[in-house]
Amino acid sequence: MKIIAKEIENLTAENQLRELLNKRELKGNIRSLTTTDSLIDFFSNDYLGLAGSQELWQMIRQNYDALGSKKNGATGSRLLSGNSAYCEDLESYLASIFKAEATLLFNSGYSANQAVLSSVPQKGDTIIYDEHIHACIKEGARLSFARQYSFKHNDTVDLTKKLDRSEGNIFVVVESVYSMDGNAGQIQEILAVCKAYGASLIVDEAHSTGVMGAGGNGLVCSLGLEKEVFLRIYTFGKGMGVHGACVAGAQLVRDYLINFARSFIYTTALPAHSLVSIRSAFDYLQDHLVLQDQLHTIANYFDLKAREYPFKNSGNYFLCNKSAIKALIVPGNHKAKALAMSLQAEGFNVRPILSPTVKAGGERIRICLHAFNTKNEIDQFFNVLYKNAL
Repeated sequence: MKIIAKEIENLTAENQLRELLNKRELKGNIRSLTTTDSLIDFFSNDYLGLAGSQELWQMIRQNYDALGSKKNGATGSRLLSGNSAYCEDLESYLASIFKAEATLLFNSGYSANQAVLSSVPQKGDTIIYDEHIHACIKEGARLSFARQYSFKHNDTVDLTKKLDRSEGNIFVVVESVYSMDGNAGQIQEILAVCKAYGASLIVDEAHSTGVMGAGGNGLVCSLGLEKEVFLRIYTFGKGMGVHGACVAGAQLVRDYLINFARSFIYTTALPAHSLVSIRSAFDYLQDHLVLQDQLHTIANYFDLKAREYPFKNSGNYFLCNKSAIKALIVPGNHKAKALAMSLQAEGFNVRPILSPTVKAGGERIRICLHAFNTKNEIDQFFNVLYKNAL
């Protein structure tokens, strides 16, 4: 009996969780929460500096104070007590910015992507997503009854192979800008392949919202392809500096999601303050589009410095694509973490991205640039890198 009791003890939930955490710590990829607000921001998704804009803060406050009726919360889902005329007006406003027939608001980009992928594809259909796609899209696909494939990153040849194996309605999912490498999706080339197979293209615009396109309407609109893409998902917690997201597409799709998207139906709606923040952020950006130019200028300067950087360790290298997201590849979880800590000690707020978030050997320091960063800060950053013998 004592032996059996011991075996049962070893199988307790606490021991199981402890064992899993210990394994992660041994691999060097244990996660923890930290606060480093005083450091130079080279890590956040606040690309245009709107999250920290005091002007925008005042604008949001004034617009919120001007509401006739104010509540601290939405009080329920949109289908119950959480809807409002202001919310519907905001969706119409966003539809005009994103050049879509309609939009539908969600509480986050994560829930919007999950809603689309879990509810739109049906049993017998096929979802094909880029291997570098965000986790929420993979999770949404798993919640659907459709079969799923991934294709090699931005590889239309591999996409074609997967399309040849597909059945039913086919949904191809890509990102406009990929969050780890910072490169753009090959939207035009992938769209051409989708057309040849009658597949519907879905584009996650999370990291291009606000940063690209007229008024911040993203990569697809900047390419003039908004009428040819089935759905787009826009996120407001990155370049727009606030919170929330929306799906942009046909009115039919909006109606469908209202009826079948579980993460829309069964969650409390965004509160009025969040709605006002979204509207204010887009209004503010229309009068401050120079922020996009400032961001592109500083990103180009970083690329110039990176191309000139004399690496001492041949295993390390930069990935510099035409976006605000840069990556310094430092293979190995422990090495990437050690370098990140050294950079933080020198005043730079960066974060290591470790496997399995990225593939083993592709561990990195993810560097996000902003309209408020300066060339002097970038010069200092590269001086610190050299000091740390990279």
